[in-house]
Amino acid sequence: MTGCGSHAVIPARPTAKIAPPAQTVAVPVPPPAPKHVDPPEALAETIRSAVRNFDGKAGVAVTSVDDGWEVDANGDTRMPQQSVSKTWVAMTVLAQRDQGRLSLDDPLTITTADLTLFHQPIAALVAQNGGSYTSTVGAILKRALTMSDNTCNDKLLWLVGGPPAVREFIKSRDLGNIRFGPGERLLQSGTAGLDWKQSYSLGRNFYQARAALPTDVRRKAFNAYIADPPDGAAPAAVAKALARLKKGELLSAGSTAWLINTMQSSHTGKNRLRGAVPSDWVFGHKTGTGQDFEGRTAGYNDIGILTAPDGKSYTVAVMIGDTARTIPQRWELMHTVVNAIVAADRNG
Repeated sequence: MTGCGSHAVIPARPTAKIAPPAQTVAVPVPPPAPKHVDPPEALAETIRSAVRNFDGKAGVAVTSVDDGWEVDANGDTRMPQQSVSKTWVAMTVLAQRDQGRLSLDDPLTITTADLTLFHQPIAALVAQNGGSYTSTVGAILKRALTMSDNTCNDKLLWLVGGPPAVREFIKSRDLGNIRFGPGERLLQSGTAGLDWKQSYSLGRNFYQARAALPTDVRRKAFNAYIADPPDGAAPAAVAKALARLKKGELLSAGSTAWLINTMQSSHTGKNRLRGAVPSDWVFGHKTGTGQDFEGRTAGYNDIGILTAPDGKSYTVAVMIGDTARTIPQRWELMHTVVNAIVAADRNG
């Protein structure tokens, strides 16, 4: 049959395999290394000279919150904190608030059995209310910080678990060379050479018992406290801790703001560091003052956060562990430090 023939079979071309699009792998880019800023040499020299020429045992430390530099003189030597240590009690209270273990609105009652010694203005309220005064945790904490009320501080100390709880907070936040003592009663009676009795919290009983001690007993106890204070802290560690507080590394944002705002409303030590702070700067602080004996004072301190008009902040710790210098001479040391910080900021 004409036209009839076999048809060639053309094999199918294999389908090309299309490779999936290459996946982009994100390579993490490390943040740029922070710019190294040297501390102002004039500030460092002023601080070194001021401490070197001060007649007594003293240490000073300054930290730039924004630039990270630190300067100090005798900054690693532990000095008696006295009421500076109320700062760590406050942080421990606020840390427990952050954990939901307490609220600043919780009621808190202070009775005659809670009274301590020395500066305790709340004792008058306790007496006026028949031996018992009820407020809130937040209000009592404000009194402890802004009025340096020893009884308010001790009440909060035992509320959060006593000295072990505060020491654990310091350790957990890696605050370094900072000790916390046994509480107001034992710290002050031990410094005087006395064994604590609760009757010392009333009237002039503590002063009378201390005055009745032999001079050599008092001197031995006083010198032992200065040589190795159970509440001792290094100024450099304190300044670094305040810088970390300011940067929000120690507490929640709300608790950080509460504490800094409260420190800014402090009523104590108006002629210490605050006495040289310019009116357009913001300053929050905590003072501390120890006992006097034979013309010497065991602990005369002020620590705080200085903020310039442009928002740059500096933390400072001026701690005088032992001195016979007059109070105006102690203020002069503190004012020298503040003036040098302000000058460094303006020249920076």
